[in-house]
Amino acid sequence: MVNKLIFGFASIALAVASAASSYHVTFYQPVVVNGAKLKPGDYSVEVNGGMAMIKHGKTVAEAPVKVQNDGEKYKTNSVRLDGDQVSEIRLGGTNTRLVFGKTGDATN
Repeated sequence: MVNKLIFGFASIALAVASAASSYHVTFYQPVVVNGAKLKPGDYSVEVNGGMAMIKHGKTVAEAPVKVQNDGEKYKTNSVRLDGDQVSEIRLGGTNTRLVFGKTGDATN
């Protein structure tokens, strides 16, 4: 009985953990995400609900994000900037676009 209960909790934890989507992106110049200044480099982007967490080593930036699916797949990753602010990341090999907004702007 205890083993079944532990297995059930482990299965639920695994399902919740897999709900977050993870991607990789490279910034070729300094950028700003939700007020956080990021240096050029390779970053992982985890999207969970309406929030994106952008990580590179100990550097972490969080921002509200809206996930949009477009009609055709993007060939490569691309980052759209508004000045030095990241406004959008298009994920290569998918039809997924991450649209960044100010706190309270992005919704699912």
